Amino acid sequence: MRRLLLLVTFVFWVPPLQAVIETYEFESVQMEADYKKLIDELRCLVCQNQNLSASDADLARDLRRETYDMLQQGKSPQQVVEFMVARYGDFVLYRPQFKSNTYLLWLGPFLLLSLVLYLLVRRLRAANKPVEVDAAAMAEAKQLLEEKEPGK
Repeated sequence: MRRLLLLVTFVFWVPPLQAVIETYEFESVQMEADYKKLIDELRCLVCQNQNLSASDADLARDLRRETYDMLQQGKSPQQVVEFMVARYGDFVLYRPQFKSNTYLLWLGPFLLLSLVLYLLVRRLRAANKPVEVDAAAMAEAKQLLEEKEPGK
C-alpha cells in the first residue's frame, strides 16, 4: 500500500516539476536582445497578467516560437508587433498605443479619479453645512425635554 501511494504521488507530482527549457540560437546579439524585449512586452493571452517570457501556457510557448521564427526570417521587431496586434488585437500589448479605440483605456483611470474626487468634495461640503432649525421646532424640543426630566 505504501509503495502504491508513493507511486501515485510520484506520477502526479513529477510532471508539473518538469519544466521545458526553450533554447534558441540567434544570428546576432542584437537579434537575441530584440527577441527578449519582444517577449517581455507582449502579453500572454491565456494568462492575461503575464508576459510571454513569464508564461508557461502552450499559447505563450507558440507565440515565443512565432516571434523567434519571424525574427529569423529577417522581420523587424516593429513588424512582429504589428503582426501580433493584427492577429490578436491591442490586448496582446502591455502598453497599447494611444489611438481612438484605446482612449478610454488610457484616460479612464484619470476620469474615474476626477469623478471620485468631485463626489468626495461635494459630500464633505454638504456634511460641513450647518443645519438650520426653526424656532418652533426648538421650542417643541425644549418642551419635550422638560416633560421627560423628572424632578424639575
